[in-house]
Amino acid sequence: MASTPTPSTATSIENPRVAARLREREKLRTSRFDSVTSLFMALIIFIGTFVSMLFIIWLTSRWSFPPLAIEPIIENPAGRGENPEGFERDFEPPGAEEVEELMEPTLQDTLEAVTDAVSSVAGALATTDTAATATTSGTGAGDSRPPGPPGEGEDIIPRFERWQLNFTARDVRSYATQLDYFKIELGAIGGSIQGVDIASNLSSRVQKSRIQDTASEKRLYFMWNSPSPLMEFDRQLLSSASIELANRQMLKFIPKDLENQLAVIELEYSTSKGHPSVTEIAKTVFECKSNGGDYAFEVVSQRYRKSRK
Repeated sequence: MASTPTPSTATSIENPRVAARLREREKLRTSRFDSVTSLFMALIIFIGTFVSMLFIIWLTSRWSFPPLAIEPIIENPAGRGENPEGFERDFEPPGAEEVEELMEPTLQDTLEAVTDAVSSVAGALATTDTAATATTSGTGAGDSRPPGPPGEGEDIIPRFERWQLNFTARDVRSYATQLDYFKIELGAIGGSIQGVDIASNLSSRVQKSRIQDTASEKRLYFMWNSPSPLMEFDRQLLSSASIELANRQMLKFIPKDLENQLAVIELEYSTSKGHPSVTEIAKTVFECKSNGGDYAFEVVSQRYRKSRK
């Protein structure tokens, strides 16, 4: 028995345009193949983006950007150098009494001078050791410059006298890591050995070198002035480099870059305390602080000089 077609089916069969539209719609419908392909494409794009980001992070972590150059702070402390202490540093023309002393003595004067030679020398030494003004030797102020490099310079306490560097370490390895971070080298001088023995690369394979001409070494250095547990660490590190330490003094050599950084930190700290000039600083104590994997020096105390009126 033949079934009677429904109105919609009959309309579809009778209208070829509707039938063609239905066939086109079937073609545009998303298939399982398209769904799986889209899923894989999304995963590939996600994994590619993730790997690219990891590569960029790895690449930038290997880049090293040098720190911005800091303008060096140059100090010129006043010093005496090779000049002898005494009166009349200032040049003055000779007075009447001095002209008389410069004249050629007679024979009688020479004999009297020989007789009184011992008493004259004793009197001259006594006069030189006092702060009295010499009556027949002008009115010079004397050599008022403190010991140090030649030149007038400024009234500054030198860095090797006013600076103190403190380190905090639980063991010799962490101590060596701090020294290597700042490129500080250890040295030994004195005894019967000529020159300075240097130990570098302290946290891994210690390297040894020697400076024969000590006058060519211009770096700032520090010595131990009181016993400390870290002093034994220095001894261990120098011994690991096969450096002889008997009757020798241990040194720390500070690179120029670090010296300038310390000078900037010191001046910034003193300026914040109302002392904008380095001439006012008597003592600065730095301490090495850990910040993650990095280290930095900070000022932990500072003393100032009394004002001179």
